[in-house]
Parts: sequence; structure tokens; C-alpha cells
Amino acid sequence: MKIGIIGSGVVAQTLGAKLIELGHDVVLGTRDPQKLDEKKNMTGTLREWLQQNQNKGKVVTFPQAAAHGELLINATAGGISVEALKIAGADNVGSKVLIDTANILDFSKGMPPRALASQDNCVAETIQTAFPNLKVVKCFNTIGAPVMVNPKAVGGGDHTIFVSGNDSVAKAQVSEILKSFGWTDILDLGDISSARGPEMYMAMWIRLWGATQTGMLNIKVVR
Repeated sequence: MKIGIIGSGVVAQTLGAKLIELGHDVVLGTRDPQKLDEKKNMTGTLREWLQQNQNKGKVVTFPQAAAHGELLINATAGGISVEALKIAGADNVGSKVLIDTANILDFSKGMPPRALASQDNCVAETIQTAFPNLKVVKCFNTIGAPVMVNPKAVGGGDHTIFVSGNDSVAKAQVSEILKSFGWTDILDLGDISSARGPEMYMAMWIRLWGATQTGMLNIKVVR
């Protein structure tokens, strides 16, 4: 499948590498594809990413990534996601599925960051409202990047990942990708408004990270 990732930081690079490994045609969209040697957020440079993936992926502009992907992934910071998707021309690409991984975090007062999601401030809902043509599915935002693509690294994989979205077919497509990563406990929370829950959970995840001193953690919904 052709997959266009909007963003080039640690989440984008981690998901992109795994999707390439699984045989997908992946491009990372960034504001300036010529700047391959700038160190990205919490990860290496894009040149290093290309080399590590044997140049099987490509680094392109936001609009090129949006046009390329049969499926899109928003891997930008939540505070700039709508702006980035507007630059990408996401309102002109048809009714594609968009996986939204973003959280709204405030680093202005240092670490740990403040999680700003609330019942009235949800990235996924804002994206869905701004781009009604897209089929937005919230996923991945409740876990660290290494766990996203390797659930078995934590508790043998016996833990829960969430999806939210208005379109059941889109959620099913995203669930197939999750299964290909090794996820077995995929919990559908409901329509896109249910994304408020996992986004607000980020405040708890940050405190768990601080208490355990590791991002290699997740929760299990026992039912």
C-alpha cells in the first residue's frame, strides 16, 4: 500500500520504518526535504533514516506525501497538525483514511510537558472538522514510538491499543495494520468524539513515564 506520513520526527520515522519492513511504499513529508541532515525531534536525521531503510522510503514535501498516500498518517505535533495538513492540501486529496497519532503538549515550562487535551480540545476532532473529506482514525497516541511497532516488547504484547473514528471501514483498515504490527487487543472506543479519552490519557502516561523512568509501558483493559 502507498502510505504518506505527514511529519518526520520519531513517530514518523518509527512507523515509516516498520511499514517499509512490511512491504509498504512509504514517504515521509517534511517542510523542507532538502534538509536531510538536521536532527529531528527525539531521533536521528532523515538521511540516517533513509540509509537505515536502504533508501526504500522517500522524503518529500507535505503536499507530495498527501498526494502519494492511499492511506495517510498525521505524525506532527498536535498543536500544528491542522496547519501542517492545510499545507499538505489534505482538503484536496479525496476521502482518504488518516491515522492521527498526535497529542497536544506544552513544553514551555520545561519537563514534564503539560498535556492540553480536554473535552473541548481534541486534535482528532479538530482535524475531522477541518477536513470533513478525510476518514480520521485516532490511534497510537497512548504509547511510545517503540511500542507502537513492537507491542511484544512490553508484557509479551498483552496490552491494549485504542481506535476512534466515525467510519467503521476505516477503523477496520487501521486495525489490519495494527495486527500486522503484532497487536492483538484492539479496542474500538467509538466515534471521533471518543478520541478525547485517549488524548486526555496522555497526562497520565506522562506521569507513568516519570514514575517508571521508561517509555516502554502500556495499559491493559481487563474486561
